[in-house]
Amino acid sequence: MTAPLTPLDFLARSARTWRDRLAVVDGDRRFTYAEFAARVERQAAGLQALGVGPGDRVAVLAPNCAMALEAHFSPMRIGAVLVMLNTRLAAAELAWILAHCGAKAVLVDPALRHLIAGSVVEHVIDDYEAFLAAAPAHCAPVPVTDENACIAINYTSGTTGFPKGVMFSHRGAWVNAIGEIIEYGLTQRSVYLWTLPMFHCNGWCFAWAVTAAGGLHICLRQPDAREAVALIQQQSVTHLCGAPVVVSSLAQFCAANQVKFAHALRIVTAGAPPPPAVIRAAEATGAELCHAYGLTETYGPHTICAWNPAWDDLPAPERALLRARQGVAYLVAGTDLRVVDVSMNDVPADGQTMGEVLMRGNNVMLGYYASPKATEEVFQGGWFHSGDLAVVHADGYIELRDRMKDIVISGGENISSIEVEKTLADHPAVAEVAIVAVPDEKWGEVPKAYVGLKPGCEATAEELIEWCRTRMAHFKAPKHVEFGPLPRTATGKIRKNELRSKARANV
Repeated sequence: MTAPLTPLDFLARSARTWRDRLAVVDGDRRFTYAEFAARVERQAAGLQALGVGPGDRVAVLAPNCAMALEAHFSPMRIGAVLVMLNTRLAAAELAWILAHCGAKAVLVDPALRHLIAGSVVEHVIDDYEAFLAAAPAHCAPVPVTDENACIAINYTSGTTGFPKGVMFSHRGAWVNAIGEIIEYGLTQRSVYLWTLPMFHCNGWCFAWAVTAAGGLHICLRQPDAREAVALIQQQSVTHLCGAPVVVSSLAQFCAANQVKFAHALRIVTAGAPPPPAVIRAAEATGAELCHAYGLTETYGPHTICAWNPAWDDLPAPERALLRARQGVAYLVAGTDLRVVDVSMNDVPADGQTMGEVLMRGNNVMLGYYASPKATEEVFQGGWFHSGDLAVVHADGYIELRDRMKDIVISGGENISSIEVEKTLADHPAVAEVAIVAVPDEKWGEVPKAYVGLKPGCEATAEELIEWCRTRMAHFKAPKHVEFGPLPRTATGKIRKNELRSKARANV
């Protein structure tokens, strides 16, 4: 007889197998796996004592810390559903999410308490250690009988309107955590640094994966490059994750301070296509960069640029170009990855023909919480429609070319904003760049570049435009350039909707 798959078993096994091994480092505090499990049990018991039960939503507003990590196992212990909240949202946005999900309780870090002051939630817990101390030592567990039941709701960044609540299942969380273990070689010797927010797709399922492997969680409240490098060296960190902007910041700090890591370190980057320049800079630190791709709707990463040993001896620039591709589906996702045209026919593997990326299977959400119409729309034809445009290379690896809404159509020609961004990112003065379409009387629309420069570097608009014109077809080069910091979501994605609005307002 089979048993339902659930990540609750990960902690139960590790607490039994590795009970005396260090599990969590949170500042000056240290918890073994036995202590980690005991704290999870008390959190669950405390929530249960407040009347939280099966199906209720428990929200968490906190930086990467022990409380947030423990919440990845506690609510579901009593049949409740975890809702990790984006710590960088405004109070009104958090109030909307809390009302939409109907949270019965919220665990909040004291430093963030003011952000939910106007929200209506029955139970607000802002003194977590006192809450644990007053809780019973054991809860009355609610057994998992349906592995397809909702375990967590993760709200999207909301870059195109109101955020949507993406529902994860017990089975999906279990399978995707196993996927992280397989793809990145997590073991009980792994030391994972939390540079990625736990509120982002439950830390791309690494909250469950590292625990399953019996590895060590190192909590980092904010992704500060200086502190991250110090922890990497002090704790012999073996794995970390982050958006390209986090990886770039880390690499720039290492370059400025002549830091090269002496031990094996794997950096997993996703969230936005990393320019080859960022990949080269990361590898210069001595780290191995692993490029993944996915969305909140796919529990985080769905694909990986699986490295072919035949590429080892290629020149660094060629290796970076290959590693910048989004690659192939995770092993646990099987072959449920397609790139299709408007009629849902697979595009040819010619590296040129663009189509939409579709996924299905264990790596795909249950649906959007309380949004049946949006769920139906995104699952047309039985596949999840990502809204991302990609090509398929002859070796079967996919490469993103744009978001469907970000493609620039100039004079009838499709211009990939990602292609132009990669070209500009290779300029030695450019730290970050975003391309958006702006109206043009002659061509309909043309590319505009928003550029952030590296500290101490200078460049002119004319210089950057000419840089592109010498490296790509002239019509693809930006016609306008504006300098300054780029607006980003809490997970590091550039808010192109804001840039588009800004660009069109200035036409």
